[in-house]
Amino acid sequence: MKTTQKQKIVCYIQRFGSVTSWEAYRDLGITQFATRIKELKEEGYKFQTEWEIQKNKEGKSVHFKRYYLLN
Repeated sequence: MKTTQKQKIVCYIQRFGSVTSWEAYRDLGITQFATRIKELKEEGYKFQTEWEIQKNKEGKSVHFKRYYLLN
């Protein structure tokens, strides 16, 4: 059976504790991360998020959310 992108996100969070859109793209090949998170929420999954700020390769600050799965 093929693992869905939503299943990959849940497994990733369970294994590593959290996930960002960049990690989902880099590690899981998921390009529509926000859509998958929305679908998971519609299925009853609950997330805690926190904003992170990092510098990109050009030295500019970028803001993004880190997602944690709540039980």
